[in-house]
Amino acid sequence: MSTDSSSVATEHTEQPEKNDVETHERLSTTDQCPECSEVKLRRDGTERYCPECGLVVDEDCIDYGPEWTPYDPEERHRVGGPVTNARHDWGISAEIGWYRDARGQQLPAAKRRKLNRLRRWDRQAQFEGKAEQNLAHGLSEIRRIIGALDLPESICTQACALYRTAANEDLIRGRSIEAMAAAGVYAACRCSGLPRTIEEVGGVSTVSRKRISNAYSVLNNELDLPAIPMTPVQYVPRFASDLDLSREVRQRALKLAREASEVGLGNGCRPTGVAAACVYEAALEADEKVTQTSLADLANVSAMTLREQWKKLQSMLKHLADSGMEVHG
Repeated sequence: MSTDSSSVATEHTEQPEKNDVETHERLSTTDQCPECSEVKLRRDGTERYCPECGLVVDEDCIDYGPEWTPYDPEERHRVGGPVTNARHDWGISAEIGWYRDARGQQLPAAKRRKLNRLRRWDRQAQFEGKAEQNLAHGLSEIRRIIGALDLPESICTQACALYRTAANEDLIRGRSIEAMAAAGVYAACRCSGLPRTIEEVGGVSTVSRKRISNAYSVLNNELDLPAIPMTPVQYVPRFASDLDLSREVRQRALKLAREASEVGLGNGCRPTGVAAACVYEAALEADEKVTQTSLADLANVSAMTLREQWKKLQSMLKHLADSGMEVHG
């Protein structure tokens, strides 16, 4: 074995470039160790090595085969990154870098100018028509609203899928793209049971609440959305958390909200107002300082609405106390 190794070293010294290429091609195509002959190579992460002599044949090699871990239950396998509804091209396109190459080295000025031209041409060739360009604008607006509201990725996926459906059904023609994007986010929250009001979505959108409400009505009527009616119970934890109230106040407010829903106290009223009234009553019982103005601003209702709901809640508690069915904290 020592004689073979010395001869190989001599050949590499005499013709380094040619033999390096041949050796690399030979090692890349064989599954047996070039030193131990009959020993089969093993793979550990990004390396292929011989378990007998420890020779590393390949390092940081690229696997060009398909990945057999499906991201979609309907997919048997995939190649490349997973597709996403949040991009108009499903996230399968490439992007041209800016100032550094793949090794992190600074690009020369001439190369940067060339890449700037290529980047401009690539940006112009991304869209096949005006419809695809509008789709990209709507999806980017959805991602911006999702980021501003700090909503989960699942809501972004649902909102983008809903917007694509609306675009395919030609529901966006003649309507504002920004309004339909905001309505898609609000509809995704309603369908998932996430307590977000239309005022919150409108607060980070570029259009008015009325236009978002009209766009949501179009989506709800035309697509028959499985929207879940929001209840006061769903808003209580967020209100209590934003006001940094104690656990006892939160538990008491939840019980009040459940009781109010059972007796129909919130019928025909905004659930946020009833939830704010329950939090306010629970805070008063626990002697924790909470102002009606802060709660009304948090619930996007007026202080007068909060006081009216609080009076109804007190009447309900008095009636339950007289009947011997008071809910204790």
